[in-house]
This record gives sequence, structure tokens and C-alpha cells, in this order.
Amino acid sequence: MEKNNITQILNSKTDKDRTDKIYPLVYDNLHLISEKLFQRERAGHTLQPTLLVNEAFMNLVDEDSIEWQGRTHFYALGARAIRRILVDHARTKNTAKRGGDWHKVDLEKTVAFSPERGDMALALDEAIEHLKEKHERQATVVELKFFGGMKMQEIADELGVSIKTVEVDWTVAKQWIKMFLTKEV
Repeated sequence: MEKNNITQILNSKTDKDRTDKIYPLVYDNLHLISEKLFQRERAGHTLQPTLLVNEAFMNLVDEDSIEWQGRTHFYALGARAIRRILVDHARTKNTAKRGGDWHKVDLEKTVAFSPERGDMALALDEAIEHLKEKHERQATVVELKFFGGMKMQEIADELGVSIKTVEVDWTVAKQWIKMFLTKEV
């Protein structure tokens, strides 16, 4: 029922209250995704999970040109919005030079996104962009899983492939990104 409600509300171009209606349906899930990205961070850095959720949400609902295909599609585009916000934030706050310990990324665990580790967000974004040139679906799997917090089955549904394909893409992409970040690619 929630999936149909979200799609119906998002696609209603005439509903002036659509933002107010959709927000309570998606907020908890978007906030959970955002909290996972920040769970290992120190308190007090400038970008907070609630701010990230609000900005990503407003970017999504302001897009009148999107033909929403449902809840999963919303969260897939939400993952892209979150990634874009984090990377933009890192670019504006990044004062550290490239290098350091950012090559120690474990994509199974949450990478910390803070101004002090902005180079990590930038490096991961660069890796995903390079991976997209070689294998677009693998890059999309990383984006949806890492930035969108989506489960393997949700990713498979969104991409129209089997869960096994997503699992293989995830495994291969993690290894490729690790090699890229350590400059072995």
C-alpha cells in the first residue's frame, strides 16, 4: 500500500500538498540511510543527518519532470541525491590534500563523511565515476547500496536483474573500488 501511495502522490502534478503528504511516508527511511552514513562520526560536524535528509528530499520532490515508478525508484534517486550532496559538501569543505588513509575503505562498513574526511567522499565519488565508464550497472549497485542503503533485493528490483547478479556486481565493484583507491587499477 505504501508503494502505491508514494507513487500516486509523487506523480500528482496538481496536488499542491504533495510534499506535505509524501514527507511522512519517506522521512524515516531516508533518515535511517543518512544516520548510517554518519554513525561513526564525531558529534558537531557541519553536515548532520537531518539536514542531509531534508536537502535530498527537497531535491527529489522539486523534480517535476520525473515519472515516478514507485517507492524503490524514489529511494534509488534519493541515493543519487544523497551522494551528490555529500560530494558537494566535501568539495566545499575539503582542505586536506588527497592521500592520507582514505585507501582503507571497507564498503561493507559505513565510510565517514565529514569535513575532516572530505577527501574520502571525493575519492569514492571519483572511483564510482571511473567504474561507471567500465561497468555502469556495478557503479549503480554501489551507489544504491552504499548511498541509498538499499537491500540487494530492492536493487535487483530497481535494475530489473536477479539478486545473484546484484550480489556478483557488488562483490566485483567493491574489489575494483578498493584497487582504484589504492591506485592499483
